[in-house]
Amino acid sequence: MSLLDNLNPEQLAAVTLPNQHALILAGAGSGKTRVLTTRIAWLIQTGNVSPGGLLAVTFTNKAAKEMLTRISAQLPINTRGMWVGTFHGLCNRFLRTHYKEAGLPQLFQILDSQDQLAAIKRVLRSMNVDEDKFPPRQVQYFINAAKEEGKRAAQTEVYDDFSRRCVEIYAAYEEQCQKEGVVDFSELLLRTFEVLSRNEILREHYQNRFRHILVDEFQDTNRLQYRWLKLLAGPQTCLFAVGDDDQSIYRFRGANVGNMGDFERDYKVENVIRLEQNYRSHGHILSAANALIANNAKRLGKNLWTAAGEGEPLRIYEAQSDGYEAAWIAEEVQSLVNDGHMRRDIAILYRSNAQSRVLEHALFSQGIPYRVYGGLRFFERMEIKHALAYLRLLASPEDDGAFLRVVNFPTRGIGARSIEQLQDAAKVHGTSLYAAVPLLAGKAGTVLAGFTRIIETLKSETAGLPLPEVVEHMLEKSGLIAHYKAERDGADRVENLNELVNAAASFMQEAQSGQGPEGEPVDGNDLGTFLAHAVLESGENQAAEGQDALQMMTVHSAKGLEFHAVFITGLEEGLFPHEQSVNEDDGLEEERRLMYVAITRARTRLYLSFAQTRLLHGQTRYNVASRFIDEIPEGLVKWLTPKLRGQAAWMAPASEWPATPTKLPPKPYVSQSSPGHGFHIGQNVLHAKFGQGVIVSSEGQGADARLQINFGRQGMKWLALAYAKLTPA
Repeated sequence: MSLLDNLNPEQLAAVTLPNQHALILAGAGSGKTRVLTTRIAWLIQTGNVSPGGLLAVTFTNKAAKEMLTRISAQLPINTRGMWVGTFHGLCNRFLRTHYKEAGLPQLFQILDSQDQLAAIKRVLRSMNVDEDKFPPRQVQYFINAAKEEGKRAAQTEVYDDFSRRCVEIYAAYEEQCQKEGVVDFSELLLRTFEVLSRNEILREHYQNRFRHILVDEFQDTNRLQYRWLKLLAGPQTCLFAVGDDDQSIYRFRGANVGNMGDFERDYKVENVIRLEQNYRSHGHILSAANALIANNAKRLGKNLWTAAGEGEPLRIYEAQSDGYEAAWIAEEVQSLVNDGHMRRDIAILYRSNAQSRVLEHALFSQGIPYRVYGGLRFFERMEIKHALAYLRLLASPEDDGAFLRVVNFPTRGIGARSIEQLQDAAKVHGTSLYAAVPLLAGKAGTVLAGFTRIIETLKSETAGLPLPEVVEHMLEKSGLIAHYKAERDGADRVENLNELVNAAASFMQEAQSGQGPEGEPVDGNDLGTFLAHAVLESGENQAAEGQDALQMMTVHSAKGLEFHAVFITGLEEGLFPHEQSVNEDDGLEEERRLMYVAITRARTRLYLSFAQTRLLHGQTRYNVASRFIDEIPEGLVKWLTPKLRGQAAWMAPASEWPATPTKLPPKPYVSQSSPGHGFHIGQNVLHAKFGQGVIVSSEGQGADARLQINFGRQGMKWLALAYAKLTPA
């Protein structure tokens, strides 16, 4: 069979391009991996290049292995010596060969993320740096971000006292790594780039060697990776970049979608081929994705289509609360399974990790096995285990396991030697570690007594409080919230900790309605019972290895995957799109790209859901539907619940509210958004039923009328600007 059999016209054109630079805009499900591997095989088979004369770069080891496997199946060649791999893998290979030029020992070691963090902590201790003021993980991100920009400590900008100190730590860390003969992941790329930059002979050698460079997922490259590719591409080299700017969702990792446009301009690319035929999804799903992403201004442009037919409309479900949303999803999943679908072909996607908690609870209650893809179940997450350990000590100070987990977390100067002395004293006197603290003298006794005072103060201050308030108070006073807020990647962990407050509130509500973990009456305000409930939910319903299980994941984790049925949950303003992204440059466009990725994971059935109310910090937050729902044409969707008549456009903090309310519309208009959660405008009459929400102002008339609604709950104030589709009364 010919290599070129069964390729569509655009794929064939991409595979057989002449020796020129090319940009392949490969839409979701358009067969980009097939195009890449077939291009490599075709170049080799036709004599355009030898196996050793090309370089292929991917972003994951899995993708690199799949590429080599496919090439082996297409051609009778040994692929072991080919330069096909990740950026880090290829740079490691280069530095192993040229360790002398790189100033490294021959057997240099590579630090993984945890090893790097430990090395940074050693530097901080040697410099007598206060880890509370300069958290090691935050310093780690500072160093890696500088390296990914191609900057050594000496070239890194200083903005304030904090960045000045971080630069000093970076310099000391570089010196320590060089002395010990170790490199971290970011160093692999930076060191390779530096060697190629300054060594003209070596650079020309590789430029002459690699006549073809092929790059997968080009939209995910950062600035340094693009500069590295430009160094390797000589005058005779052809760059073949494959990517999808509409699926660029890793800006937080340093990915620069602008590299695609820069590549097109820098190399005067004449061959821009769009792979638009999709082999994954039905027509309505693709039309929804196309309509949504068309709202982004900064696009290179393409339109997905399929020969598979229109298929089913998208299903939209509006729930009263996040609990009802989760329960409905669990029932719908069970219905799909009863219809013969495998659980592993069904995925639940969410914008934030913290959303998984209420979904996991619903699946647990329905007895549906599930697996959290690329992450941990809610009650297994590190920050949740830390929080539960504090709660366990409040419930029972004799719990040695809980004591050891958090006695020095967040760090409070309690070292291993102090713990050893405490364990010895506890063993001699036959007591718990907590009870043995007063038996210690000296520095160890002093620092450990400081920890037990925190626990005693927490017990005193939370006595008699409702369970959610106990949890919330503990999170603040223990320092957990402050600790994770100080970390650059701590936002998800803070959201998870806040979700623990919601878990306590939900537990209380279920207990009050007689829905205990096993159906028996329980005291919903009892801390011990809640902790037992947490253990049960973390251990039950775990999908065994190889067992058919529902897939749960964040949208970021879903990229590259596909499923028969997909549920996109929590489609509310402030959640998806996320409130932190809406006010950032390109933030909203990246959120829309994220939604585009979510939609295009579905093959045949897609569900979109949102909730009128959602627990936030144990309190009810009133929501408006995500603008992304409005951006999908009505002809493509089927509402499973009565459709909202008034739709939300955005949410903003109270600081951005208008200074003075505008006048009410002079003519009588009526709009009803949903039962019990609507608004009514009449002549000189205005009435709202949004829980504790009140309308602040309104302006405009008819279809252009706007309402500004203040949702206020314990200081958590949001402004929802609702575009009401008003009709005359």
